[in-house]
Amino acid sequence: MVKLMKKMDSFLQKLVDEKRRNWSNDQRNMTLIDVMLDLQQKEPEFYTEEIVKGVVLIMLIAGSETSARSMEWALSLLLNHPEIMNKVREEINNVVHQDHLMNESEASKLKYLQNVIMEVLRLYPVTPMLIPHESSNDCNVCGFDVPKGTILLVNLWTLHRDPNLWVDPTRFVPERFEERGLDSEIYNMLPFGVGRRACPGSVLAKRFMANAIASLIQCFEWERIGNEEIDMTEGIGITMPKVEPLIALCRPRQVMVNLLSNI
Repeated sequence: MVKLMKKMDSFLQKLVDEKRRNWSNDQRNMTLIDVMLDLQQKEPEFYTEEIVKGVVLIMLIAGSETSARSMEWALSLLLNHPEIMNKVREEINNVVHQDHLMNESEASKLKYLQNVIMEVLRLYPVTPMLIPHESSNDCNVCGFDVPKGTILLVNLWTLHRDPNLWVDPTRFVPERFEERGLDSEIYNMLPFGVGRRACPGSVLAKRFMANAIASLIQCFEWERIGNEEIDMTEGIGITMPKVEPLIALCRPRQVMVNLLSNI
């Protein structure tokens, strides 16, 4: 662990040093590191090298592992529901021309895929207990006295499957979000949290997952290995893994062979 941390620290320091050598206050092209280096000049006691590297590390870990886990759940569900996979593929074919790989602006037009992603996050929230919150003052919530310093854990897994809030809550039904709307009834569906402590990367995460999943479906035909459905048993962790990692068969779609060959 010590060796690994030294290696990670060296990598992060190179990122910061590279940005420092080429630093510019051109706000149109500023990255997260640029912003923190600018703040470091104004408040060096707060934005130390350790703080800057720590923030970058958190962004890399929180922004990559969580999205990767959610996409694994998404592909697993789609492989277990081929009719929904076909609807996603049909939408991609209607929106994206087959002479190029899909880009981000086209991914944002895939409304049904957005519904699929929301339904995946409902059934398998990547942080099923959210991040612990602590009350900063004594307060009263719905008649309950909550003392200052109380740790709150929100059980998203139960909330997202509550039969009082959702019709047929254990079924994978992306169409339910066509009726509700992606932004309606926000307190019944909060995979990224809510309020000032909500995940700051929620919009980016949904765009990233839509682009990645749609690209995989655009380029490849996907099948299960064998006739048995993919095991959807949840594992244990701060971020919820599958007990059995996803293994699937894929082959290039015939209409994409030439395009993939030129990549």
